[in-house]
Amino acid sequence: MENTFRLALTGTPGTGKTTIAALLTKAGFVVVTIEELAKIADALGDIDPADNAHPVDLDILCDSLDELWKPAPIEPEIIDGHLSHHLPADAVVVLRCDPEILRGRLENRGYSTEKTEGNIEWELLGGAWNEREGDTPWAEFDTSEESAEVIVTEISKWISDGFKPASPEAWIDWIARMDD
Repeated sequence: MENTFRLALTGTPGTGKTTIAALLTKAGFVVVTIEELAKIADALGDIDPADNAHPVDLDILCDSLDELWKPAPIEPEIIDGHLSHHLPADAVVVLRCDPEILRGRLENRGYSTEKTEGNIEWELLGGAWNEREGDTPWAEFDTSEESAEVIVTEISKWISDGFKPASPEAWIDWIARMDD
């Protein structure tokens, strides 16, 4: 694997993307958020009062990245955001969280019941996995009980191991676990 790459850090809101991104920054990675990229590309909409979030026009953002991302990164970059798996990246990290633990995290953030339930459903169904396209390497990390430091160590190992794909047995399936 090249010394420089772009890695998408994605997952349902509340899985720990911002915390993990901050630790990756401390570890020497350059981290940019979807919101920062969308602002530069003029692809960030006004706050939607229904969910208190800025919509991102992914078509405009992806089109602008062709020019914005020339040349290739000088040092490894992490793209932080739950939509980052839609952007051109060399690899994707999906943070996952047990739906009941996630519920508590989202309620502590003050999310509405509707927004909390929508995000729980997205997590249960595997969210980003269902939107996967192409053959870019992906890896999942369960943030339910592990510390952020341990997750960053695991991500760093995956990076240094050349983004080797995980076996399907390692994929997280919350619905299947409910049957156990």
